[in-house]
Amino acid sequence: MTTTATPLSSLSADELAARLTTVRAAYDELKARDLKLDLTRGKPGSDQLDLSNALLDLPSTYRDRSGTDVRNYGGLDGLPELREIFADLLGVDAADVVAGGSSSLTMMHQVLTSLLLKGGPDSPRPWSQEPVVKFICAVPGYDRHFMMLAELGIEMVTVPMNADGPDVAAVRALVDDPSVKGMWLVPTYANPTGSVVSPEVAAELMAMPTAAPDFRILWDNAYGVHHLTDEETKSADALGLAAASGHPNRPIVFASTSKITFAGAGVAALAASPENRAWYLQRLGFAAIGPDKVNHLRHVEFFGDADGVRAHMRKHRELIAPKFAAVDEALTSRLAGLGIAEWTVPTGGYFVNLDVVDGTASRVVQLAKEAGIVLTPAGSAFPHGKDPRDRNIRLAPTFPSLAEVQTAMAGVAVCVELAALEKLTA
Repeated sequence: MTTTATPLSSLSADELAARLTTVRAAYDELKARDLKLDLTRGKPGSDQLDLSNALLDLPSTYRDRSGTDVRNYGGLDGLPELREIFADLLGVDAADVVAGGSSSLTMMHQVLTSLLLKGGPDSPRPWSQEPVVKFICAVPGYDRHFMMLAELGIEMVTVPMNADGPDVAAVRALVDDPSVKGMWLVPTYANPTGSVVSPEVAAELMAMPTAAPDFRILWDNAYGVHHLTDEETKSADALGLAAASGHPNRPIVFASTSKITFAGAGVAALAASPENRAWYLQRLGFAAIGPDKVNHLRHVEFFGDADGVRAHMRKHRELIAPKFAAVDEALTSRLAGLGIAEWTVPTGGYFVNLDVVDGTASRVVQLAKEAGIVLTPAGSAFPHGKDPRDRNIRLAPTFPSLAEVQTAMAGVAVCVELAALEKLTA
């Protein structure tokens, strides 16, 4: 069913009732198909994972370029060759990089728990000794960031996420409070909006005065090389901007290959100022003697260098860009002009951000589930899963096949319109 360009809000009561009857019939047909489709998580598809199967036959040796046996203990900061690859991708010095295990989320958790237990190098006291600890969260944002803060007892305050990054004026107003100790930020192709933090916004965030002397920006560059077009946007230079503004310890940068090679067996990295890096390694030294350098060497052999990573990601783009195009095509063909939905057309990352009529996102998700299409719960992109407007839905098109994405999104569009009509005719 292709929509007209007439906004639903301009239809008469009789016209709305007639349209509701038509859309309900379309929804009943959708339910009768007994679909079983899942768009809940931003996971790589099997065909994407297949691109890295050569890793299973690597490494071809057990010595790095210096002759060190990678099977043994040591090298807490990771294999130098891998640190150089991450440094090139992140636009930092290799000396600032720590290459770790398979999960950057684990490294983020280590940083936060260390700040709580011990404080940072510029902390007056451990964060756990503060009466209250708060974090700024740009919304819509990454649910796992919010879940981690909630689990650690850190309060969350929100600011809007704009196309060029978080609302700087809103951030400035919050950092006057000394209990506000930090903020999360996905700088490039943010989850779920696809926003890219501009160099200007990044510079303001790094330079702004904060009441907390140990204010941290956890700069999660999870999608920095996950381009969907020929225009490969570079992330702002967080470490360089912070150092130039006199706040070198403010950002801690994270990245991983979780959506580049194998999601459960990749490699992660952290980049930070010399003082932050020494602080992190000191804390880490009580928990580990060294990372999995065999896996480090495996990835170094597989990629060769940072250009090898970039070439590999172009293969990913060939597989997933059509799925993102299918999301836009389905929503445009069925919802454009109705005035009931807005969605992003990202140039990178793993998600499409869908905003529907206020108060209907939960209903859309329910309708979709009853029709066999499982979506991420409404509000998941907000702290504690509570979207005050109940309008936001995160779409994750990478894992299903292209045909499944096309089928699922056609169904989602029906659910969006049905929920809107139900509200307009209530």
